[in-house]
Amino acid sequence: MFARRLILLAVLTGGILADTMAPAQAQDLAGARQFVSNLSTGAIRVMTGKGISDTERTRQFRQLFIGAVDMPVVGKLVLGRYWRVATPEQRSQFLAVFEDILVYTWATRFKNTAGTVRLQIRGTAPGSGQGVQVDSAIERQNREPIPVIWHLRPTGGGWRIVDLDVSGTSMIVTYRDEYASYIVGHGGSVAALLDALRRKVAQLSQAPPADGGDDPASLGQ
Repeated sequence: MFARRLILLAVLTGGILADTMAPAQAQDLAGARQFVSNLSTGAIRVMTGKGISDTERTRQFRQLFIGAVDMPVVGKLVLGRYWRVATPEQRSQFLAVFEDILVYTWATRFKNTAGTVRLQIRGTAPGSGQGVQVDSAIERQNREPIPVIWHLRPTGGGWRIVDLDVSGTSMIVTYRDEYASYIVGHGGSVAALLDALRRKVAQLSQAPPADGGDDPASLGQ
């Protein structure tokens, strides 16, 4: 009898826990979806606004970007094993210059598709740990949609982006592979990578590339 009561208690407790956990998970997924929707809407609005300079557009886009991307996590993942050998000063410098790389790259991409693009969210799903994946597509007039999966993690300040899969390719993996290759090709020097990234930022800030072709942030080895 006692064993039966224990079993019954376990079943009832399990049902109560399931009922209390499911809405929380659904709420998390809805919050992540809304985060992506708000971010994409804000970015398009900034890049299509009338009567403001490119400098002001980039400044406003950077504000959106800083509030949306978990740069310490992203930067550490991109630098990979070289994060451990970099000095504290080099780590700080890398985070700053890599932020510039991403801001100029994505601001350019939004600008070059301004007026002809919208983000269609297709669904959400739990990711690794407490993370969430938001499946979406960038829909462009008279062109094939571009599938984008947003990898988000919760923080004290809300959701933050830790990776983007664009057409099946991870942003983290793409940059990590290229930067690791560059470091290896330059004697294992993190300083050499930092110099190359600063030159790329100067190039992107002076002459934003046209839409299409290779990644505008590619170092070209």
